[in-house]
Amino acid sequence: MPPYRTITSNEEPKLLKPKQKEQEDLLSPVLDKENLSAEEMLDEYKAQQSCERGFRFIKDPLFLADSVLVKTPKRIETMVFLMGICLLVYSLGQRMLRGELQRKGGKVKNKLGKATDKPTLRWIFQILQGIHLVKINAQSHISNLTEEILDILEYFSIYCQNYYQVS
Repeated sequence: MPPYRTITSNEEPKLLKPKQKEQEDLLSPVLDKENLSAEEMLDEYKAQQSCERGFRFIKDPLFLADSVLVKTPKRIETMVFLMGICLLVYSLGQRMLRGELQRKGGKVKNKLGKATDKPTLRWIFQILQGIHLVKINAQSHISNLTEEILDILEYFSIYCQNYYQVS
């Protein structure tokens, strides 16, 4: 039963509190209370947040998933598979970056300018977005490499550093 009811025009609206039994059922489909304590159940629920953030990443307009036209079920299946692979690579990259930051005791600035050792990879991608390869008279130059970006790149693998020509 939902925690609300129909009221008449002269009544004040009141939020009804669900019964304790209903609250337990709303929190979990687990019927056997011996499997998970309330604390363990809450920990499991909170652990889902990283997965939820990942799917939010896929829905983001910067991911451009909505611009791909898929008409057949096979193509939809393929697109979902590719998006899952992209999410896996993204998660692994973020995990590796955060691991290096913690291992070396480093921090980078987040969107608010505060130092953190747990930046999102999306934020790092936005910082790196302004870097360009410029060719002048057959010579290649990397533009817009600031000190902040060079500091961030030291936490990436040697392959990534080679890509930006900083190793």
